[in-house]
Amino acid sequence: MSISAGKIAGLTAVSDKYGVIAAVAMDQRSSLKKALGDDVSDEQLEEFKVAVTEILTPNASAVLLDPEWGLAASRRRAKNAGLLLAYEKSGYDYNRPGRIPELLPHYSVRRLKDAGADCCKVLLYYSPLEKTEINDEKHAFVERVGDECRGFDIPFFLELVSYDPAGGNEKGPEYAKQKPNMVAKTIAEFTRDRYGIDILKVEIPVNLRFVEETRVFSGDKVYSRKQAMEHFRVAAAQATKPFIYLSGGVSTAEFTESLELAADAGVKFSGVLCGRATWRGGIAVYAKGGVGALRTWLQDEGLKNLAQVNECLKRASPWSTIYQARAA
Repeated sequence: MSISAGKIAGLTAVSDKYGVIAAVAMDQRSSLKKALGDDVSDEQLEEFKVAVTEILTPNASAVLLDPEWGLAASRRRAKNAGLLLAYEKSGYDYNRPGRIPELLPHYSVRRLKDAGADCCKVLLYYSPLEKTEINDEKHAFVERVGDECRGFDIPFFLELVSYDPAGGNEKGPEYAKQKPNMVAKTIAEFTRDRYGIDILKVEIPVNLRFVEETRVFSGDKVYSRKQAMEHFRVAAAQATKPFIYLSGGVSTAEFTESLELAADAGVKFSGVLCGRATWRGGIAVYAKGGVGALRTWLQDEGLKNLAQVNECLKRASPWSTIYQARAA
């Protein structure tokens, strides 16, 4: 499979020397505001993002930021780190059913590229169980972004997060039973060329806390370790494009064990975009002691967390095994 030289250049910019994407995610907005407190200021959001970016990116291949509060941080990233910028509004349209996505009204792919982005990222909440008309609207939404990224020759990362349209507990065992099939079907849909996606950012297809014989097992079994490994393989088999894993807000221990299980299953994933698993513990530190305390924590615990993730990426596969450059 071939993609344009410009897209190859963008992917190279956000990858390590082995062609693996070892990126830190710091594009959280509404969730970060909520965690830091309702009275958090714009300056404090920028300050938090700058600290995380400055300290973690020397050991990352890239950083994902938002153009609302993250541009100051983008200018403080390490020279070795590429830049992904988020194109979507935080959350979704809360006035409509179906978790409909919205783009930032004052940005376009042209403007993200002008702001220094090597790649563009969009988050989409998606469920194969959703109403047809809702999913059709989401398909058209992704097609438009894909065409815009093609036009400006910049890689398009689509982050896919599943949900329960019936409103069930998405962290519970009943949803865990559905999740492998939902992740596999979602990958099968968006790996199609019509969407123009270059890298799929996908969920771990199982909830590791319900996998027997794991270190984070909760005691409530939904899958055996052997079954979980098969779910990894089935989901991965749907992809015709390179894919990376998102951490989904779990702990470093849970995320790294998930990556180990994927590698043990023989899955050829091309890296991670890992956010809260590396820096979430710094939120309470910042709230209590300010940016100085946060920086101290990041230099210690934050870098240790990132090192654990990076160790797992030694078993990842470069995206270049799928893509070859051609003339733009």
